[in-house]
Amino acid sequence: MAISAAIFSLLLIFSAFSLGDALSINHYAKTCPDVEYIISNAVKEEFQKDKTVPAALLRLHFHDCFIRGCDASVLLDKYGSNKVEKSGPPNLSLHAFFVIDNAKKAVEAACPGIVSCADILALAARDAVVVAGGPTWDVPKGRKDGRKSLASETIQLPAPTFNLSQLQQSFAQRGLNLGDLVALSGGHSLGFSHCSSFQNRLHKFDATHDIDPSINPSFAASLEKVCPAHNKVKKAGSNLDPSPTMFDNTYYKLILQGKSLFSSDQALFTAPSTKHLVYKYASSKEAFYEAFIKSMIKMSSITGGQEITKNCRMVNS
Repeated sequence: MAISAAIFSLLLIFSAFSLGDALSINHYAKTCPDVEYIISNAVKEEFQKDKTVPAALLRLHFHDCFIRGCDASVLLDKYGSNKVEKSGPPNLSLHAFFVIDNAKKAVEAACPGIVSCADILALAARDAVVVAGGPTWDVPKGRKDGRKSLASETIQLPAPTFNLSQLQQSFAQRGLNLGDLVALSGGHSLGFSHCSSFQNRLHKFDATHDIDPSINPSFAASLEKVCPAHNKVKKAGSNLDPSPTMFDNTYYKLILQGKSLFSSDQALFTAPSTKHLVYKYASSKEAFYEAFIKSMIKMSSITGGQEITKNCRMVNS
């Protein structure tokens, strides 16, 4: 996909400096020069088999960064009696862990003990956006992997039922502002959601409305057919937008039409500070891409790990 001169300018700006002492664009230039090529190949290979992989990888990275920073703790398997992040309720539907496993195995074969799982996940998330038709960017590298993962901490993740105030508070706790919130929410351009994440808008919404009044009536009717009040089909749900495997700005257009899936999506249209950005990104894919790149770099630079693990599913002994 062609990228505008404006986006190239943004990439050059971020390529020109390191983000603090911990992260650098050229972190592996001498120790593992082919790392990005190796990870990109791993993502492309799995994308050819399963078009849902990009959405899964992007969500994995987001859920990782919002708990203890981008330290790959979301990848850890259960150890001892401890319940890890991936077993927390908001993370039970996460998948594509095997893509990171495959990438780690290939990277270890080329550069043993050099590249963190946190960096692999950050790079894979970028590559996921690219294979889905979105923009590319330079990912600052040098993250370390965490040694702690707790299912109980996943309650800190922003919920799909959040209103704007709750979203703002959640993002602010990670040093992210309202602009980052609107831009990163565009990740909902990719993927699928089960009924449990949006059923609150369809049945007993509040004391005076059974259905969320902000939702388009015909859209609500179509969702009710898939997710009736007493739905018993565990895998029932809806794509986040009509092109769930393509990274584009359709998400923002749906908000304008009252056809966004989550309460947290439509919440972006409830205040002037975020509403104008929804309009902006709905009318300009280029503007969305620029903002998304900037906010992804900002979010992925929240660090917190201590080591470089040999296996992304367990801490070093």
